[in-house]
Amino acid sequence: MRNVLKVFFGGLLLTLAQDIQAQNTINVVTSAVPFLRISPDARAGGMGDLGVATMPDANAQFYNLAKYPFAKNNSGIGLTYTPWLKDLGLNDVFLASLAGYKKIDETQSISGSLRYFNLGNIEFTDNFGNSLGTGRPRELGLDFGYSRKLSDNLSLGVGLRYINSALANAQIGGVAYKPGNAVAGDLGIYYVSNPEDLTGLSLGLAMTNMGSKISYTGDAAQKDFIPANMTLGAMYTVISNEVNRLSLGMDIHKLMVPTPPLLGDSAAMTDYRSKSVVGSWFSSFGDAPGGFSEEFKEFAFSLGGEFIYNEQFAVRAGYFYENKNKGNRQYFSMGAGFRYNNLDINLSYLIPSGTGVNRNPLSNTIRFSLLFNLGPAE
Repeated sequence: MRNVLKVFFGGLLLTLAQDIQAQNTINVVTSAVPFLRISPDARAGGMGDLGVATMPDANAQFYNLAKYPFAKNNSGIGLTYTPWLKDLGLNDVFLASLAGYKKIDETQSISGSLRYFNLGNIEFTDNFGNSLGTGRPRELGLDFGYSRKLSDNLSLGVGLRYINSALANAQIGGVAYKPGNAVAGDLGIYYVSNPEDLTGLSLGLAMTNMGSKISYTGDAAQKDFIPANMTLGAMYTVISNEVNRLSLGMDIHKLMVPTPPLLGDSAAMTDYRSKSVVGSWFSSFGDAPGGFSEEFKEFAFSLGGEFIYNEQFAVRAGYFYENKNKGNRQYFSMGAGFRYNNLDINLSYLIPSGTGVNRNPLSNTIRFSLLFNLGPAE
């Protein structure tokens, strides 16, 4: 009996040790075209990438297109420019975006946007460091959407997106690489308790980039998942009067992409790559090797607030958190806005964090946005 107990408890301790090791292993959920996860808007960027349940503006297409029917103006256009990875000394990498909407009537809106990510000049090398030439990788996403009020307080939006990722277009290492293409859809829901002045509580749910896999070669087994994502958000207006408005909110993000198996498990990797797109969305909520504790780490959080004075000036602050074993994107951000007639000018700044090799490469990221509020205001 004593030997049986030794074997039992020895096996139990080994299982627990393996579980703890799996939970503490860096196992980042990755996808192709990660530029679709970058916040392309200075207003949201100043609030820790908070955007699903905030007040609607022209850039709602990137966060929750269901917000458009509640926009104050009849139409609008948003432009944003973001120099990227400036803290690493890169001067030719940037993200540019264009978004706009038009109300068809009091209940319906159409919208569209374009995201363009330029990765600069890159020199390709083989496994031995020999040069294979240079290229200018670039990626873009083009989408169109339709939104409609379902009631005085609730709206729904759907969108269709085309994705092109031209990272390489050459024969490298005996493999022919080509630009990747994919198609995806968005679904958004938006609720606001006081639609007249957009105060009180607002809620949002956005499911974005729900679409096909993408491939850069002719090998059908080498297709990659795109960053399907679900975000649930809430915003509450703490102070609201004729002069001041203070709103605080939180977004919860979950990347609906399968968790990669641990290194060395070739059978699990084959199963990972062969998963269907729809099946991967559902399995992503329960496939982490470390169980529930690891699964919970795959949720990221945006916390932020916005103070608006006299509908003319705005200051913003926020924090974005992602677990250290799941990407470790953790940063504070701040921003400001100014309105002149029908033009909004927004800036955001990502506060430097970390030192040495632990310094956040996104430190000192600046976003600059222009919003043109067109048509009569409601």
